[in-house]
Amino acid sequence: MKKIIFTEKAPAPIGPYSQGTVSNGILYTSGQIGFNPETNALVLDNIEAETEMVLKNVKAIVEAAEYSMEDVVKATIFISDMDNFSRINAVYAQFFNEATAPARECVQVAKLPRNVNIEISVIAIK
Repeated sequence: MKKIIFTEKAPAPIGPYSQGTVSNGILYTSGQIGFNPETNALVLDNIEAETEMVLKNVKAIVEAAEYSMEDVVKATIFISDMDNFSRINAVYAQFFNEATAPARECVQVAKLPRNVNIEISVIAIK
């Protein structure tokens, strides 16, 4: 059985997808971008602020599903410029304990939705 996750603390879906789904104890989040759900604006001031907003959105969905960031076992990161990797990684490290950090991949892509610089999705298991 699949449970749909929704929280007003993260951007509402703008298409035929959900913020997250839980199936068989596994949470899958949709990719999140740096859209601030309180102001209805993209956070594009700099890559650090954008990454922080993305991860706050991810965390909001994870917590809405009654999981924690410690439950995240896999993260997928899409970025528009690999030269930003170290700056992104510094912010990412604030959301995960290094000793128990999830597996992840980070891939540079040609273009992301709304021309953002970063998108992240995660998988969590209790």
